[in-house]
Amino acid sequence: MPGPFSRNWILCSTLLAALAGNGQDPPASHPPVSAVVPPAVRIQPPPEGHRFSEGVTYHYKAEWRLLEAGTATLRVERGQHGEIRITGIADSTGFVGRLYRVHDVFESTFDPKTFCSQQIRKRTEEGSRRRDATNRFDYQRSKGVLDELNQKNGQRKHLENDIPACAADVLTSLFYAASLPLEPGHSYLFPVNDGGQTATLEAYVDGREVLKTDAGTFKTLRIAPRSTPELLKGRGRLWLWYSDDAERIPVQMRGRMGWGTLTFSLTKIDR
Repeated sequence: MPGPFSRNWILCSTLLAALAGNGQDPPASHPPVSAVVPPAVRIQPPPEGHRFSEGVTYHYKAEWRLLEAGTATLRVERGQHGEIRITGIADSTGFVGRLYRVHDVFESTFDPKTFCSQQIRKRTEEGSRRRDATNRFDYQRSKGVLDELNQKNGQRKHLENDIPACAADVLTSLFYAASLPLEPGHSYLFPVNDGGQTATLEAYVDGREVLKTDAGTFKTLRIAPRSTPELLKGRGRLWLWYSDDAERIPVQMRGRMGWGTLTFSLTKIDR
């Protein structure tokens, strides 16, 4: 049985209407983009006056087939050297947690002046799997460097792959997309590296929607991320909802896979 939280759970945003409303999927979106990353596709620096939500923690509940599936948090803070650090934690709970235990911790850092990712660390505990992985962005060598340890058997993996002058990881991309203009009917393309390759991610703005969550009622922009088949292979369809205001809060995240629909919806915000 595949885990209700994949190790790339943020892509189900990421990286993922809850089963609320009429329970139907959002309208069909743009087709996937090309598997080639064009030179013109790049990360843009934050717009003038952009403010990062430092010191903020977003809390989410997860539902799967009308069952309590788990909890997740996203924490945004400033690091000691001026970098922005995002920490994502996901835990399975309830009936789903008894079927399949999950405790995943992702930590990503990026340069707030450029939005270029510096590093993402992943510690995943899913069922009997235990893995630690670090993906470093070595821009001087134009390489993404992945080191992974399988804690169960001690096996190690080292991969290097080409990266552009600036790229996002799966956690940073969630907040980079929020900084874009996000006009309904428009697409925004940027490079994302997930450890094994760099691909073009398309953030297509499906439209506007009002969502009711435990944290309140929000006017939102609905985003349908699309990418190369290799990056999203086996991960189904994805949607994101950001608050339609200057703060661009990640209000809701949905992933529809072969085993069902997993929804993360906002429950509270700690500031």
